[in-house]
This record gives sequence, C-alpha cells and structure tokens, in this order.
Amino acid sequence: MAKTESVDARGLSCPQPVILARQAMQAVGSGTVTVVVDTVTSRDNVTRMAQRDGWKVASEPTREGDYSVVLSR
Repeated sequence: MAKTESVDARGLSCPQPVILARQAMQAVGSGTVTVVVDTVTSRDNVTRMAQRDGWKVASEPTREGDYSVVLSR
C-alpha cells in the first residue's frame, strides 16, 4: 500500500511550506503527499522543489481559494 501524507501550510510564508513538503516527501519515500497552501508563490515554490526532486505534481485551486498541490512518486 502506498504511503500518503498531508501538509497544511496555509498561513505560512516561504520557505516554510517548502520545508514541510520536503519533510513529508522524505517520510513517504514514494507515495503521495498533498500540500495545501494559500498563495501562488508557495504553490509555485513547492511545485518547483518537488519537480526538481523527480516527483510528479498536480495542482488545483480549492473552493476556499487555497491550492491543493498533490505530489506523487
């Protein structure tokens, strides 16, 4: 069974969302990490970091106006 982690990084300024996402990615190893952020900058920074580390990234806005960034490997 694939591991999954969720990170709520809303209200945090960079680089905190990236640091929390990276920690979750390391804990999972391979699987899925969902990161919720509330700014475009945080979304873009988490996306860039994950892609650089070889993870697939899917991002979509939530109804609340945040962004759900799903990282998988």
